[in-house]
Amino acid sequence: MGEQLKLIIEQLNREPFKKNFNLITFDSLEPTQLLQVLNDVLAEIDSKHAIDIREEMPEQTVKRMLSVLGLLKYKPPGNMPDVSDFRKGLVTGSKPVVHPILHWLLLRVPELKKRAYLARFLVKLDIPAEFLQDDIINDTFHQYEELVEGFKAYHKECEQLRTSGFSTAEIKKDISAMEEEKDQLLKRVERLKKRVESVSNHQWMLEHARQLRVEKEREEALSLQKQEQKHQLFQAEQRLQRSQQQLKDLQQAAGDASPENLMKKLEEENKINSYMVSEKLPKELEAMRHRVRYLQKMTTEPAMGQADVQELEEKIKEVDMQINQMIDKRMMRSDPMDDKLTLYRQQASIISRKKESKAEELQEAREELASAERELKQKSSQAPAGEEVIRDDELKRLVGKLRSKGTVYKKNRQEIAELKAEYAILQQTEEILKQRHESVQQKLQTVEAEKGISGYSNTQEELEKVSAIKSELDERKGRALGDMSEMINEMQIQRAAEEMKLYVSSDPQERKKAIR
Repeated sequence: MGEQLKLIIEQLNREPFKKNFNLITFDSLEPTQLLQVLNDVLAEIDSKHAIDIREEMPEQTVKRMLSVLGLLKYKPPGNMPDVSDFRKGLVTGSKPVVHPILHWLLLRVPELKKRAYLARFLVKLDIPAEFLQDDIINDTFHQYEELVEGFKAYHKECEQLRTSGFSTAEIKKDISAMEEEKDQLLKRVERLKKRVESVSNHQWMLEHARQLRVEKEREEALSLQKQEQKHQLFQAEQRLQRSQQQLKDLQQAAGDASPENLMKKLEEENKINSYMVSEKLPKELEAMRHRVRYLQKMTTEPAMGQADVQELEEKIKEVDMQINQMIDKRMMRSDPMDDKLTLYRQQASIISRKKESKAEELQEAREELASAERELKQKSSQAPAGEEVIRDDELKRLVGKLRSKGTVYKKNRQEIAELKAEYAILQQTEEILKQRHESVQQKLQTVEAEKGISGYSNTQEELEKVSAIKSELDERKGRALGDMSEMINEMQIQRAAEEMKLYVSSDPQERKKAIR
């Protein structure tokens, strides 16, 4: 309460009230004086309340204050829910009633001024329905409502202009500058008129200059019209191309749209959907359920330690060894009937895998088509008015390109997956062969130890390696000897050629001596 009184006194001591109150003087005011202070604040908000309450009946004062507080949308404090108590406190000038009103008014003086100004024009008259049956009164009331709506629009526009950043000082400054510029232009025009009047045939020249200006303006308008028509022609050509392409697509579709083709397409689609419903989707659902059960089982089991992990790893190794042994037994058995059945089983598995892959491709293509259609709807809804939107035929071509690229990508991905699977099989085969080689080596070593020739196989391998090295050295030696013989032959040929040159270039007598 003390803070409220301090704020009231501080606001009343400022402009425009200038009351010069302090806590003691303000608290010692009589009820009539306190109501007069409240009336002065209301008069600052709305000038029609600038009266002396001593010249007015208390009932009229309270009625007037209640009406203006109702227009200003004042709500009594929560500790005074009864309206009769509030009215009684306002009549008697009670401090618990008047002080909150002053506090609320003084905090919102500019806002309440605006609200009081608007209330004079926007508060509608309450006319009984029986009076509105008169045509003159009804027309006048409708005209009054139209004026109220017009006032709202003008006031809104005025507020927008006030908040748009334009001040009256700037506008006045611009107007004065424009007026000065106008005066200068008028003076310049007068000077030019005087200068032109001295020239003969100036009226004829002015008329032609006016016509030239009109023609230039007409030329600019025609150029703009020409550009606009070019743009319209370009758009019309584009629409024509799209319509022609759409017509071609429709003609092709109509050429293939025989009853037999439609029935075939429907049967294929029915087969695909039945396969998806009866085979693929139940398998996927069962796999997901199995995975969920497995995960639930894993969550219910206690946490595993290092010993449990090692035990599981050992079990995995044992199972892998058993699998390898079973594979070896099966390969050694090699039953011809099983071989024939294996071929058919492989073909059946290949066909089933292809079927599943095609079903997955179809599902992905459908999802891609649905997402593309959703994106098209979203883009078309977001596209502004007047902007060109992709047509159905263009969308079909784009979707066809995407499908072709998607099929190529899926084919390559399938090939990569098959190569990876083959690589894994080859790795497993390599491991099996290594294990067999190790087992054969161990058996060979045991047989050698039993026969008393342990190390014979290793010696044989070393001898083979040495013989291979010796053969390689012999080959190198033979290549070196061949190279040396070729070099000697070349040197002999070169020497013979030099001796022949000397014999040809020498005198006949020296030749005879050389022969002798």
